[in-house]
Amino acid sequence: MDGADTAWVLVSSALVLAMIVPGLALFYGGLVRSKNVLGTIMHSLVILCLVSLLWVLAGYSLAFGPDTGGMIGGLDWVGLEGVGTAPHATYGPTIPHQAFMVFQLMFAAVTPALITGAFAERMKFGALMLFAGLWSLWVYAPIAHWLWGGGWLAGLGALDFAGGAVVHLSSGVSALVCALVLGTRHGYGTDYMAPHNLPMTLLGTGLLWFGWFGFNAGSALGANEVAVVAVVATHTAAVSGALMWLAVEWIHRGTPTVLGVASGAVAGLATVTPAAGYIGPFSALVIGLMAGGLSYAAIISKGKFGYDDSLDVVGIHGVGGVVGLLAVGFFASKAVNSSGADGLFFGSAGLLGAQALTVAAVGLFSAGMTFVILKVVDRTVGLRVTAEEESMGLDLSQHNERAYS
Repeated sequence: MDGADTAWVLVSSALVLAMIVPGLALFYGGLVRSKNVLGTIMHSLVILCLVSLLWVLAGYSLAFGPDTGGMIGGLDWVGLEGVGTAPHATYGPTIPHQAFMVFQLMFAAVTPALITGAFAERMKFGALMLFAGLWSLWVYAPIAHWLWGGGWLAGLGALDFAGGAVVHLSSGVSALVCALVLGTRHGYGTDYMAPHNLPMTLLGTGLLWFGWFGFNAGSALGANEVAVVAVVATHTAAVSGALMWLAVEWIHRGTPTVLGVASGAVAGLATVTPAAGYIGPFSALVIGLMAGGLSYAAIISKGKFGYDDSLDVVGIHGVGGVVGLLAVGFFASKAVNSSGADGLFFGSAGLLGAQALTVAAVGLFSAGMTFVILKVVDRTVGLRVTAEEESMGLDLSQHNERAYS
């Protein structure tokens, strides 16, 4: 066991925790109307608690337990039985097994929390809890196993350094299904639904950016060269994504916005995630530029399709996941990380095929299973609040509290 590696993974776990609460909670909370801010923040907080418990009980075993047919982990580690402080040969040979487990716990918690932005301001709180619990076990755990737990996609050579498919693509596609199934908010397209507190959103952006260094560089599972590569790639993609969004929005709308710069940074961070440990700085810059431009285009276009993705989860995380995963197939280089593979621009076309298959498989599985879960939730507790409760706001109707009095 290496002390420096262990310390870095534990610190990275705390950084990813800060991404969820308060980072994502504040980012999303500032974007909704004032009558829904507490309910929106509550989504991130309660999902962190619920998924953490489920991860300890069964989620970790399903995602990373001994492989069963390449599809799911076994039940050998239910309740963390056999997951101790000794290093695991596959999951971090220089850190305690429990350190790896708790690092992965944070990924499991942040992913369903991302989805909540798609149905903000209109889902019942009880439905949210049931949805998040089922989704973490039925969708997140299998996908994590496919790519990180020795499953079939990993066997085909697919690469996902820190969650382009496991986190961003799965949440983005699931968010689209949620938005379609729940329908639009009352008054969507006619009522004033601008963010109620942009400074809160900017504070959340800064915390997300800060935590993302643990999210990406922590996935190196040690204080090593790959972690440094991931930090440089992460920051480079974030700043280039922010500036590209600013430029495109300035040209398109005539005015650069603060929310645009924040959204571009998050788009760059999300898109570089699957590639962060496999690419050099220039490749990260290009990925960030693509992220800022393509995510902006996706968000501008959503009105043509008529779905109400309240906080643009699809445009940022869904598009970012697809673009980032395919970018690995072009930009990955064994000269940067010998444990990775060479992409198309470095002499090998095979990786791009594996990445495209990953996009298709994860996208279809996430969409299908999310639809099934939503139907289960709707038949048991119901999905949407009533029109009266929505008009009142989730803070009062679901929690009997006010953010501002």
